[in-house]
Amino acid sequence: MGQVSDKLAAMGLALPERRSAGKYVGAVRAGDLVFVSGAGPVGADGMLTGKVGDDVSIEQAQEGARLCVLQCLSAVQEAAGDLDRVSRVVKLLGFVNSAPGFNQQHVVMDGASGLLLELFGEEGGHARSSVGMGELPMNIAVEVEMIVETSD
Repeated sequence: MGQVSDKLAAMGLALPERRSAGKYVGAVRAGDLVFVSGAGPVGADGMLTGKVGDDVSIEQAQEGARLCVLQCLSAVQEAAGDLDRVSRVVKLLGFVNSAPGFNQQHVVMDGASGLLLELFGEEGGHARSSVGMGELPMNIAVEVEMIVETSD
């Protein structure tokens, strides 16, 4: 196992089997960059659904964002062959299924960013956008996509 896999195991986390909900691939590698499709919050207990700020608390949504990152990393591993090839997390884009008046999307996405920093250290620091949405596919609470740089 590699360093990132060891960190995941030490945290009691594992990469899930990546599933898509449409006719697209989980990630596309273009040169040294891997562009990861949007991933939803799917865990052992199923999918986290609902409006953040109404049905879903900020803490639940932060955990959902972490689940999204695990889905994204599963796609990165498939495209790059090994998470230890990630030399930099470049960009994170988070979509939050927001109740009317909810404006703490950036706090929700701190769940995703925190996990990446734990796993990759300084190389996990990234540019990020957090966007509130009126609806997300299948009523998921949060969706994350990412871009990572890889090296051989």
